[in-house]
Amino acid sequence: MAKKFSELRALMSPASQARADAKAQAMLAEMPLNELRLARGLSQKMLAELLHVQQPSIAKIERRTDMYISTLRSHIEAMGGQLDIVARFPDGAVKITNFGELASSAKE
Repeated sequence: MAKKFSELRALMSPASQARADAKAQAMLAEMPLNELRLARGLSQKMLAELLHVQQPSIAKIERRTDMYISTLRSHIEAMGGQLDIVARFPDGAVKITNFGELASSAKE
């Protein structure tokens, strides 16, 4: 007979539970666009309607490995998010701000 996950989790040591939680958070912190869309509870059709495009356009965007920042920004914003561009270096991270300025001037 199958057991509930909560029952199996209760049998895990606190250290194992902490490792599992950390791995789950890491998996949620990085995901492809299609998985992000699904995690946000949106179908391709729903997102296409928000962006005023056809559903095949969403499928094409989700398969791309290279795209304009403006395309990615509109995709993320349609899902209710905000796109930040961050450069990471061994001695720290820097948020790149000039792309936000481009978005603001394009809306004016």
